[in-house]
Amino acid sequence: MPALAISTDQGQLTGNGLEGFYRSGRRLLSRCQLRVAGREPIAVQARMLSADQARFMATLRPSADGGPDPEVTVERTRYADGTERIILRSVAGRHLRLPVEVSLGTDLAELGGIASGNTGPELPPSVHDSGMRWASPAGTCVVTAHPTPADALASAGLLRWEVELPPGGTWSLELRVRPEGAGPVRAGGHGTSRSLAAARAAGEDPRARTLLDRSVEDLQALLLRDPEHPTDPHLAAGAPWRCGLAPAEALAAARMVLPLGTRIAVGTLRTLARRQLTGKGPRVGMIPGPLRNAGPHLPPGCTGVEATLLFPALLAEAWRWGLPAQEMEELLPAAERCLRWLLAMASDGGRLPDPYPGGPARCETQAHAHRAALLGADLLDAHGRPGGGELREWAERLRGVFREDFWVPDRAGGRPAAACLPDGRPVSHLTGAAAHLLDTGLLGSGALAPGLLDKVRTEQLARLLGGPAMDSGWGLRSLGAKEAAYNPFGHRGGAVRVHETAVAVSGLAAAGYEKEASALLRGVMAAAETFGFRLPEMYAGEQRTEGSAPVPHPAACRPAATAAAAGVQLLAALAGIRPDAPSGTVTLSPVRSAPLGELELTGLRVAGGPFSVRVSRLGLAMVEEAADGLQLGV
Repeated sequence: MPALAISTDQGQLTGNGLEGFYRSGRRLLSRCQLRVAGREPIAVQARMLSADQARFMATLRPSADGGPDPEVTVERTRYADGTERIILRSVAGRHLRLPVEVSLGTDLAELGGIASGNTGPELPPSVHDSGMRWASPAGTCVVTAHPTPADALASAGLLRWEVELPPGGTWSLELRVRPEGAGPVRAGGHGTSRSLAAARAAGEDPRARTLLDRSVEDLQALLLRDPEHPTDPHLAAGAPWRCGLAPAEALAAARMVLPLGTRIAVGTLRTLARRQLTGKGPRVGMIPGPLRNAGPHLPPGCTGVEATLLFPALLAEAWRWGLPAQEMEELLPAAERCLRWLLAMASDGGRLPDPYPGGPARCETQAHAHRAALLGADLLDAHGRPGGGELREWAERLRGVFREDFWVPDRAGGRPAAACLPDGRPVSHLTGAAAHLLDTGLLGSGALAPGLLDKVRTEQLARLLGGPAMDSGWGLRSLGAKEAAYNPFGHRGGAVRVHETAVAVSGLAAAGYEKEASALLRGVMAAAETFGFRLPEMYAGEQRTEGSAPVPHPAACRPAATAAAAGVQLLAALAGIRPDAPSGTVTLSPVRSAPLGELELTGLRVAGGPFSVRVSRLGLAMVEEAADGLQLGV
């Protein structure tokens, strides 16, 4: 970020669909087609080298009378920053003279317009230095070539070279795509947290290492920086659709990657604190955010409500993981404003509507609010700030209201309602968002905050989440398969959302329901392997069968911040790391069934120092490296 490249596995950029080089949401080049000796090379392989590099291999027979074997290999390495390197390599036993042509074109369209089909025709190019130039009222693009082409035909956007290749010889071409006057893109993740690059996984299941490597790599690639505050990195929501800051997703992802250090959390919190609403009125203290589709049974919800509730929870847990005191003091006033907003917006009945006012009281919103109140109260008390008692009283009142109003009884033991409407009627559909009821938050001494459900109902929820209606075999469905309006592609109506699956796995494991947690974990690990360990934010919730594969969702971001962060959370949950840096302790509560066998996590960060932990195949956890003075809690 803020650059990306999209292409098929054929290597050519044809101008179809989303193909092209992008920067800051605008397509700089949509077409880059290579022909050698008048022919398109035959694609034979495509693979990702890293989050921002892909390599395409192709072969060529320059003449029809040379037999079936290729005489030239064509290697194209494509970089997200707008660079493309092409290498022709002769494997022929004779001297080759090859005309090489690259045809270029662009519409300089915005990503949103491309997604909706409003792109317009290609713009006319002009010859510019050693390449081509395009201009429109929306911007300009320049493509430069090295070596300089022997011929350039502006009317066709064509660059030509005459290449001499001796036996075993090579010829290289580099194309650079830039907005006119701009230099190379500076990736938002350049030079950020070393802890992201240092984290590693090893063990009996090799998929753990690959998943963590790819997750960290994608998180690094998704980092953005506020131009006015370049020391504050935060995560873009995902590529290609949401390349900017989405407050709720950025906070959720930053919380999930706390095992990799607190720097992303600090950058995200600072960035959003600057956007916090001030002045007068009912929205004062809120982190603004857009409305978001909530599936077939509820009106859109406000992501700003979720972000405002996640802010104090992230700050409180970052403090437990080792956030420095100076940064805590800087961010605490913004968290206090979020908590005051929470108390002001909660209805007389204790429930928090979303959106406010007049919206339904959603199940997951109550879970976020309850967690924010308890973790916020803990934070305020520890720092000598007032308000903790009032927050705990409200949380206790919400627990009573939730257990009375949000539980829908049935013959199977009942279920949590997806929401309660303003008139008090429950929306009884079972959704994946109920997993947030298990994500109660971390307090001191390795203790988890109490949840909205009692033990009996928590056990019932675990059975529901682990049942065939919710567990697709690839992860947790966002809506039960037996519910009205279920759609396996509905992004909140039946598709598997990786974030919710990770929340369910960690929550179920923490609550002691290891069978259900392990089944969901194995499903999402199998899906990750199918997706090359670059998990999309969601995929179809169709039931897994022998020999099947998860079906991609056409509108999913891949990579996505919450999906990449889920890879970190899933593996960290197996070790059950519960730090309390202020008291100098860390507690381990591993998954005893060890669903991935022996697992070692190194390069994590707790209390400002390196942290490594090993979980044996018997489910016993051992600290192998820790910061000086950090003690193992009981």
